[in-house]
Amino acid sequence: MNVLVGLVGSDESIKTLRRTINRTSEVGDDLTVAIAEKPEAKRSQEDMAKQAEKLLTEANVDANIVQLEGDPGSSMVDYAEQGEFDQLVIGGGTLSPMGKIQLGPITEFVLLNAPTTVKLVR
Repeated sequence: MNVLVGLVGSDESIKTLRRTINRTSEVGDDLTVAIAEKPEAKRSQEDMAKQAEKLLTEANVDANIVQLEGDPGSSMVDYAEQGEFDQLVIGGGTLSPMGKIQLGPITEFVLLNAPTTVKLVR
């Protein structure tokens, strides 16, 4: 399977990347890591790229790492449209006090607009 994992500079993104790397190690997916630009994020694109490289190296997984420019949701969807990806993996979603999932604006945009199957890691 050709998998695209979309990241921003959040803790959720690190968790998503780890889970995706673990799956890739187990089943041998082709992996591309797309790091979107989000100015108010906890980590910069460069920090995320270094973290991704470190985690990929530790797991002995080969993957392409690309840095996207512009709006995070739009840039992920646009990049997914350009490639022949079977799945787009993103992190996001929290639980409300009533136990319902709450999606952030980037996650919601990607879920509604992605041209491929989207896997949401919570």
